[in-house]
Amino acid sequence: MFSRLGLSAGLIPLALAAALASSPASAFTDEEKKELGPVIREYLLQNPEVLQEAIMVLETRHNAAEAQERGKALASVKPLLMESPRGVVVGNPKGDVTLVEFFDYNCGYCKHALADLQNLIKEDPNLRVVLREFPVLGPGSVEAAQVAVAVRMVAPDKYMAFHQALLNGRGQADRAKALAAAKSVGIDPDLLQKQASSPELNATLDESMKLAEALSLNGTPSYVVGDQVVVGAVGFDKLKAAIADTRAKEKAPAKAN
Repeated sequence: MFSRLGLSAGLIPLALAAALASSPASAFTDEEKKELGPVIREYLLQNPEVLQEAIMVLETRHNAAEAQERGKALASVKPLLMESPRGVVVGNPKGDVTLVEFFDYNCGYCKHALADLQNLIKEDPNLRVVLREFPVLGPGSVEAAQVAVAVRMVAPDKYMAFHQALLNGRGQADRAKALAAAKSVGIDPDLLQKQASSPELNATLDESMKLAEALSLNGTPSYVVGDQVVVGAVGFDKLKAAIADTRAKEKAPAKAN
């Protein structure tokens, strides 16, 4: 096998990967495959860092492919994502950049990320934020999200105060905790209870779920800003950078064909 490749024993580890990459499995005889096995195993045992490097390359390729697919999906759902009346708008409604956040009231990372969002709104007067309930952490999350939708329907001007109260609350969020948070910011729980059977509650959550599915989101918090999908509680600085990058792209003059 190795004589056919023109390799000396000392060069085998260096050229083995290249030889395998350039030759399909069918190009090797059964005997050659048997000969390869122990050599590959010995090389990997002596150089385990190669496996780590290979995993990193594979992850990078996977992330790039996933980002490309999300970009395509984002183009198709962006109008609904940005402009649907079922998304709650805070910050500057006429801002030049929109940041969309998908969140769950029982997500610990969302609780920590709340301060990032508040600081972004405070520091950037031209930032428009769309909040999207994305209850993925169980029945309590769904109940809390339904109450949140009712708040948007009954007292939209108090939604952000309610949002902060519930995210900052202790324990698992559910219907009772959400109603208590609403009451604490001056919303009559009875008015919210009257919306319990409204089709709008599930329609709003279904819309968020479909948008999240289209974008392959599987956790919270997740963000969309410009043409970027940002997954996870990445922190204030990364979100600020994504907003600045989006603003720069949107202000850049269009290239002539």
